Amino acid sequence: MKEINKLNDDILKITLKIQNEYPEISVYLTEMPVTIPNVSSPKINITSLSDYYESLKILLKDYIENQKLLSI
Repeated sequence: MKEINKLNDDILKITLKIQNEYPEISVYLTEMPVTIPNVSSPKINITSLSDYYESLKILLKDYIENQKLLSI
């Protein structure tokens, strides 16, 4: 259970960071495939939370790297 709580905290932190520091990409949060399950009653478990957290990290990392490239 602690692992799920930690993942939820991490997801909240990175989501808030995106919304506060990079609001231009916050629109993509709701469009991510991980957030739009293709089943009527999706199961929330450590794997799904971990996948979602990793996808948020990738989104943020890619955006920051692309911004650096554009500023060169």
